[in-house]
Amino acid sequence: MSLKLSDTVPDFTQDSTEGPLHFYDWAGDNWVVLFSHPRDFTPVCTTELGTVARLKPEFDQRGVKVIGLSVDPADSHEEWSRDIEETQGTALNFPLIADHDRKVSQLLDLIHPNASDTTTVRTVLVIDPARKLRLTLTYPASTGRNFAEILRTIDSLQLTDSHKVATPADWQQGDDVIIVPSVSDEAAKTLFPGGWVTRKPYLRLVSQPG
Repeated sequence: MSLKLSDTVPDFTQDSTEGPLHFYDWAGDNWVVLFSHPRDFTPVCTTELGTVARLKPEFDQRGVKVIGLSVDPADSHEEWSRDIEETQGTALNFPLIADHDRKVSQLLDLIHPNASDTTTVRTVLVIDPARKLRLTLTYPASTGRNFAEILRTIDSLQLTDSHKVATPADWQQGDDVIIVPSVSDEAAKTLFPGGWVTRKPYLRLVSQPG
């Protein structure tokens, strides 16, 4: 299947470093970041797994569970995890799916034939508590992923789900946000009683709510 934004991410069961993993049961009512790797013992991915392990408290704070995926079996993952701890200074503290039969890679459209017929591409999926796909990013093999940007995007998604706002380019927590065009000025007076700045009728900036 080809997953698109707002599609429901399907359930699956697969081996992992924490034993058989039932995705929906494991995810619970949390947001999820699932990020895939072409195979074990790849240098860029080694640094990424260490980075996510260090950032796990930041994901926890946002109610986000993180999970990796690689096409090698669980015993290989265990060996790789020792390399990650040795070289990155942080042990894995989240599950790594052992997609040895590529069942999950195919289910989630993580194999791109023009890149490789057999290995997963380096994709990040952000999934909300309703199991909807909210973000997808696919990186080339040579470029490490920017997990600070992924955290920033999650902050934006969670904020804009709760308030009738959008976030502008390069937005960071605490910056001004944009009142969405579907909210009239009259309705905005109730939602944003502190007022806002109108740059254009369609571009109204307001302090970040909440």
